[in-house]
Amino acid sequence: MMNEELKRDLDSSFIILHSSFSNTAPATNKKTSHQPHMDLWDVFLTPLYLLLIYMLAYVIRPWVSDAHTRKYFLPGLSVKIVGALGVGLVYQFYYGGGDTFNYYHDVGFVWKAFQESPLSALKLIFGENRYLPDTFEYASQMWFFRDSHSYGVVRFAGFFSLLSFNVYGVIACMFAVLSFSGLWVLYLTFYKLYPYLHKHLAWAVLFIPSVFFWGSGLLKDTLTLAAVGWATYAVYKIFFRREWVLLFSIVLLLSCWLIYSIKIYILLCFLPAAILWVFLSRVGKIRSFALKAMVTPLVLIIAAGLGYMAIIQVGEDSGRYNINNISHTAEATARWLTYVSEQQGGSLYTLGDYDYSPMGMLRKTPLAINVTLFRPYLWEVKNPVMLLSSLESLVLLVFTLYVFYKRGVKNTFKNIAGNPFLVFCLLFSLSFAFAIGIATYNFGSLVRYKIPMLPFYVAALVVLFPYPSKRPRKTGVLASTEKRSVTA
Repeated sequence: MMNEELKRDLDSSFIILHSSFSNTAPATNKKTSHQPHMDLWDVFLTPLYLLLIYMLAYVIRPWVSDAHTRKYFLPGLSVKIVGALGVGLVYQFYYGGGDTFNYYHDVGFVWKAFQESPLSALKLIFGENRYLPDTFEYASQMWFFRDSHSYGVVRFAGFFSLLSFNVYGVIACMFAVLSFSGLWVLYLTFYKLYPYLHKHLAWAVLFIPSVFFWGSGLLKDTLTLAAVGWATYAVYKIFFRREWVLLFSIVLLLSCWLIYSIKIYILLCFLPAAILWVFLSRVGKIRSFALKAMVTPLVLIIAAGLGYMAIIQVGEDSGRYNINNISHTAEATARWLTYVSEQQGGSLYTLGDYDYSPMGMLRKTPLAINVTLFRPYLWEVKNPVMLLSSLESLVLLVFTLYVFYKRGVKNTFKNIAGNPFLVFCLLFSLSFAFAIGIATYNFGSLVRYKIPMLPFYVAALVVLFPYPSKRPRKTGVLASTEKRSVTA
């Protein structure tokens, strides 16, 4: 029997969790005659807005790319748009409803308010989650209004609806553009660090199928993916390039605020990893081996302390994610998701017992990371969506093992320990994999939840891979000059 405190937690989590499955659409989400969905307006208006988006992309591209990266800009944008529209089609025709149309349902009331009272619409977008006399008529009919984390998606979509006549396809494409902006600057960050890997890193960041599909539509994951990309780019600009420090400090704060507002646990994984990245990079500039040996432990202690303080500070305003309540929150979430999956025949997985004490969670760490990165296995597949996720996970497993095989286990860990960038990517991705793996308990939700960490994990593998030569190929005048010298 669950105790009363756990039951209260499950009740309070209902709004957040009731529609979090993508492999099985909840019965309450089945499409009815009054549920919002894609219609003829999407067919007429979406192509017009896409034309405007691509015209703007052609104008912007020269300013945000160079000769190496330019070729990936439009394809990267295109797959995001395909993903955004594809999510809508999958939810409408395969699941018969779900998260993306639940958000669109609430956005419809923002649009209705704008038509009747523009001020009320602005209050719904920018105001607090409180019932007010002039917005109650609309807010009382919104499913996510009292859930501040989910309502953040409605705020963004509501603003986009005012620019798009509340057409679902256009709103989804705007979400795709926003997500692409975050992924593009994330790619630029990795590219600036490893320019000779521009092609491989483009695949790692821009073209992972689950990332460009589930991270593009009218969903929470689209916004958090964009925010993580911008936060990483801001950290790089502030602490490594020292360019436009004030501007990118604002970008970093806004990105962290957005992550905090929607999915706070992402921030709990990102902040310690980013802090350690910066500190270890400073240590790497010390030339004296003896001094470095003395300073490194101190830096690790300071970085760990700052990371812990960041977690404490972030968790202060959220009782569910306070450091003292994280294990309880994970248990409540896992129990609820397990219950719903069993009731609806969902794609359930288990990590064993519900021991969420510190030692119990520590024992589950390898299992949780494994389920996030490498499952579902092919024999666990129950439907076409799971099959695609399983194939991607299989490729990721093979690539991981191949990197360890080619470089060697000892050399792999040695290279990770000596590279602050790899420490950052792997600490963030693996801690994130643990966090969602231990609490999700549903493969359908997991395929969406894990997308913020996939570009970091795959990028780390790309950097670790032992290429025949890491020197850029010589071309042009230099190459021809060397050829003449050899001939002579």
